[in-house]
Amino acid sequence: MKMTKMNIKNLFLGLMLVGGASFVHAQTTQTDTANMAATSQSANPTIDGLKKQIETNPKDTEALAKLAGAYQDASDWTNAVDTWKKISVLLPDWAPSYYSQAYAYQSAKDDANAKLSYEKYIATVKPEEVEQSKKNLAYAYFYIAFAEQQSDPAKAKEHIAKSIQYDPTNQDAVKLNQVLNS
Repeated sequence: MKMTKMNIKNLFLGLMLVGGASFVHAQTTQTDTANMAATSQSANPTIDGLKKQIETNPKDTEALAKLAGAYQDASDWTNAVDTWKKISVLLPDWAPSYYSQAYAYQSAKDDANAKLSYEKYIATVKPEEVEQSKKNLAYAYFYIAFAEQQSDPAKAKEHIAKSIQYDPTNQDAVKLNQVLNS
């Protein structure tokens, strides 16, 4: 049990570092569904090696996280989402898996599922993780506010206020806040 906690903690810390790069990537990447299909058909030695490793131990969350990251690097959003979901089943209280799912859904232009995953991420972040998760929380709240601005302006205002609370330097959030409150 202690070893599992240590591995999960190490995995979390490693993914937080990777997540920082993915966070920027999540906000700037464009993709299309034709790319998704083509990518999943191509040979990728990293993906193939990780898949073989997981075949021997399907509960290896570290290998699963690496595989999900490799799918993301290859812009294979369908397999990235599926792999992050497997991690969420194995580690249901591990918030970064939900953030990563949201990122993959967003990259695949599946806004409804991205929003749901960002909401799950926010709900799963533990109080002791808030400080190290502020940037990701800010973006998750921003995304939800942006998605809700037409359908539920009151909720959007609440979410954008939280986004700015976590990252007052995010100019997109500041601009959306001005729009929502004008």
